[in-house]
Amino acid sequence: MKTREDIRNIAIIAHVDHGKTTLVNELLKQSDTLDEHINLEDRAMDSNPIERERGITILSKVTAVDYHDHKINILDTPGHADFGGEVERIMRMVDGVLLVVDAFEGTMPQTRFVLKKALDQHLTPIVVINKIDRPGARPSEVVDEVLELFIELGADEDQLDFPVVYTSAVNGTSSMDADLDTQAHTMDPVFDTILDTIPAPVDNSDEPLQFQVAMLDYNDYVGRIGIGRVFRGKVKIGDSVSVLKLDGTAKNYRVTKLFGFFGLKRIEVNEAKAGDLIAVSGMEDIFVGETVTPTDQQDRLPVLRIDAPTLQMTFAVNNSPFAGREGKFVTARKLEDRLKAQLRTDVSLRVDDTDLPGAWVVSGRGELHLSILVEELRREGFELMLSRPEVIYREIDGKLSEPFESVQIDTPDEYVGSVIDSMAQRKGDMQNMESVGNGQTRMIFLAPSRGLIGYSTEFLSQTGGYGIMNHSYEKYMPVIRNWTPGRRTGALVSINQGPATTYSLQSVEDRGELFIDAGVEVYEGMIVGQSSREQDIAVNVTKGKNLTNTRASGKDHAAAIRTPRNLTLEESIEFLNSDEYCEVTPESVRLRKKILGTNERRKSDKQKKMADKK
Repeated sequence: MKTREDIRNIAIIAHVDHGKTTLVNELLKQSDTLDEHINLEDRAMDSNPIERERGITILSKVTAVDYHDHKINILDTPGHADFGGEVERIMRMVDGVLLVVDAFEGTMPQTRFVLKKALDQHLTPIVVINKIDRPGARPSEVVDEVLELFIELGADEDQLDFPVVYTSAVNGTSSMDADLDTQAHTMDPVFDTILDTIPAPVDNSDEPLQFQVAMLDYNDYVGRIGIGRVFRGKVKIGDSVSVLKLDGTAKNYRVTKLFGFFGLKRIEVNEAKAGDLIAVSGMEDIFVGETVTPTDQQDRLPVLRIDAPTLQMTFAVNNSPFAGREGKFVTARKLEDRLKAQLRTDVSLRVDDTDLPGAWVVSGRGELHLSILVEELRREGFELMLSRPEVIYREIDGKLSEPFESVQIDTPDEYVGSVIDSMAQRKGDMQNMESVGNGQTRMIFLAPSRGLIGYSTEFLSQTGGYGIMNHSYEKYMPVIRNWTPGRRTGALVSINQGPATTYSLQSVEDRGELFIDAGVEVYEGMIVGQSSREQDIAVNVTKGKNLTNTRASGKDHAAAIRTPRNLTLEESIEFLNSDEYCEVTPESVRLRKKILGTNERRKSDKQKKMADKK
């Protein structure tokens, strides 16, 4: 069998924060790819501003490096479970994976998730033990952990015989030995291992074309761009091809542009053949998983399976009294167009119409997935309202089922009791608990996704900020009956409109925790804090002090209030109850009731209670 020895296709997979993007950076720097005068910044692959701020990868990226006359195509993938849809598709495009594992943390939930996907595709693995210079690093123990994980996931003989490279990506050093003294400022061990271990793609370029799209991009000039791998044959500019759609139909197109990858750039190419990773434009409604073939030989590749969404939220047009003050795009049409545009590139997302005008149900893979979309909309100048996230129920074998997640918690020993207690309240079932040394305990739970909505903030305050929680979707199980998780306390709700005053906030702060400071404009129905009771409390936060010229015997103290709690976008979404909205604008995040009028809200609550009694 003929192979293309000059090329290798690999994906870099790992748990979040184990150093994938930093490693790609070093591979780019220390290869024969970039001009000497180019100064590469940290995490150059994370091009999106939100990625740079949060230090996480959201979208998969393709880059290619040259090393000793070999071209290595590298796919950088996200580490968060919410973006797992990105990882799954990529696996089909490559022949091997670099599994990056932190030398201190060892194997984590996401390591397990991504490795399982790679082993299912029978890809050749290379294990990279990164952060070897980190205090407390335990490389040899971590290699044993990785081996156990491979065995547990059912790897075959060849896969178990994986090579191990030890690196410190941030310093740009690597070696084949676990000893820190052997580290040298070079990435050659990584490159050499890739060339020796990863199989070269099969060269069947004389057969009819088969190209499958695994990722999408969009450009205002050329429209939709399909990125994928040529599995068989050749493709040239000007070729007439058929796109075999997911619904079984076929559409004919002409190839107008082909792009190959080199370094951080896309370069126009005239031709690509079996084994190449390319981007194709000119096919306006091409979608992930579709196959491009010659018009006369339509041979379809198996469709890529993408995990279905597990969480949904309602996105609605902002109709609060302050609507249109800060945003550029406030109409329903603009919001709908933008959500539909998001579907062009994000295949794990789903947007459905609702009965309400100006509202859509958006479904995704988790809270982070949806909150990043909201953050993007906000930065672009949109105003919108969000409802409480809800899990998506499914009927499986005649039973109503809900998604469950595997939750791994690492926490100092003194907080173990309170974590177990709070997870039990959220119906988390403990699977395992072990002491990992250094006064740390690791616990694994199986918990329903709806119980975890809003847990991360509570968890951080429970563990004094020292706890680490990771969770990824596990499976659907029968619904837990007669249980409604969510906030146990009510809200402090404003009864009028105007700027909040220190004087009135002073009298309100005894009733709960404030979310706003003096001088902030409020409106009727806006939530200004969290009540200390179960019921909502209607409060006046705008009244001023009655100033008269009558002298009082008591001294007037300077009015002061406790520093209010400023909620981030994620915390605001977590705070919501089913009768509330989160109002998001470019400048502000506000919480409000769905029914703004105080009297109308009371009437509605009474009617609800009456209906419940019946």
